[in-house]
Amino acid sequence: MRDPVGTVLLAAGRGTRFGASPKLLSVLDGKPLVRHAAEAAVQAGLGPVVAVLGHAGAQVREALAGLPLTIVDNPDYAAGLSTSLRAGLAALPEAVTGAIVLLGDMPRVGSGLPVRLAEAFRAAPVAPAAVVPVKDGRRGNPVLLNRRLLSAGIAGLTGDRGAGPLLARRDDVLELAVDEAGVLIDVDTPAALAGLV
Repeated sequence: MRDPVGTVLLAAGRGTRFGASPKLLSVLDGKPLVRHAAEAAVQAGLGPVVAVLGHAGAQVREALAGLPLTIVDNPDYAAGLSTSLRAGLAALPEAVTGAIVLLGDMPRVGSGLPVRLAEAFRAAPVAPAAVVPVKDGRRGNPVLLNRRLLSAGIAGLTGDRGAGPLLARRDDVLELAVDEAGVLIDVDTPAALAGLV
């Protein structure tokens, strides 16, 4: 029996550097940014997908309509990404050992990458704390987190930070070399979005 792997799509942030309009609803290739990430998660076919919403929640929910995923509203989203990460992980079934954390503003991550992260996690002789994609020597996203090994650390996260600080202190993180440039591309500004068109 392979360890089940779920996905947490973080789609709650305010995206303040983007300007007044909700970043995740900006259109790229005919679809909202957040829909690109959500479709990649669903198409990977690994297990349950949980989308965490906050800022512009009703519009983001509409942008995700029709996809087979669970939506969780995070009323504390303004307190930072850590609150959305905890909310998303808590919504996954207990049996899900590995959780891929996918950012809603990373539209160039394809469905094949989550599959490769899950395969690396399952194939490791000793379960790693996380599997992190590495492109040109730089760690990127999404990251697969081992819920059993990291649960205490994740519970203690605060503010606008994900699991990065936890992983930086560990020597049991598996780095997965990838060619996919999308692991390093997130859309924080209108100029960044324009660069992808």
